[in-house]
Amino acid sequence: MTVEKVALITAGGSGMGAAAARKLAHDGYRIAVLSSSGKGEALAKEFGGVGVTGSNQSNDDVRRLVDLAMERWGRIDALVNSAGHGPRGPVLDISDEDWHKGMEVYFLGAVRPTRLVAPIMAAQGGGTIVNISTAWAFEPSEMFPTSAVFRAGLASFTKIFADTYAAKNVRMNNVLPGWIDSLPATDERRGSVPMGRYGKAEEIAATVAFLLSDGAGYITGQNIRVDGGITRAV
Repeated sequence: MTVEKVALITAGGSGMGAAAARKLAHDGYRIAVLSSSGKGEALAKEFGGVGVTGSNQSNDDVRRLVDLAMERWGRIDALVNSAGHGPRGPVLDISDEDWHKGMEVYFLGAVRPTRLVAPIMAAQGGGTIVNISTAWAFEPSEMFPTSAVFRAGLASFTKIFADTYAAKNVRMNNVLPGWIDSLPATDERRGSVPMGRYGKAEEIAATVAFLLSDGAGYITGQNIRVDGGITRAV
């Protein structure tokens, strides 16, 4: 009997999250999508899936998505943690409140779904989690201070998670996009990329799909840069 694979995508109403949801649906996954705009719910229904209009900053909303998927299909094979945009500004002008917002958006927004999904994956014999992070997690930019700080923390969380859950056949990796076409384009940003162009959201989605695949079965706890060569860390 063929087992249907099920993928959950958070912040999947637009941009890279939506591109990942479409790619996985085309690859044969059943999809469950969370987004605050309602676009994710509509996208999921377009492909015969389920959706929740809500926030990954709400434990209740995330649990509703998990419960819907389990009621419909009885398993969860993949989790894609995408994110919206957190506060920006000069680093010392960012208020305590905005630092906390950044943590919610970029860090806890991935931790919450993982907390619910990882035990399900472990109990069923395996599963894979991919977090859509940023190319600037290890080479931080003053343009995105809250993103860089909390996604560096997400990288540490990912390694600790991998150390803990690898033996249970549950993997986690981060995708680190550079300038992607879901963001406003500028000549200055384009010129900073060795490849001379913005990446496509579909290229990020394809990387996510690979990391979820059996072909990536020996990859866990890693940070995969998809940035046209803009970062230089080894």
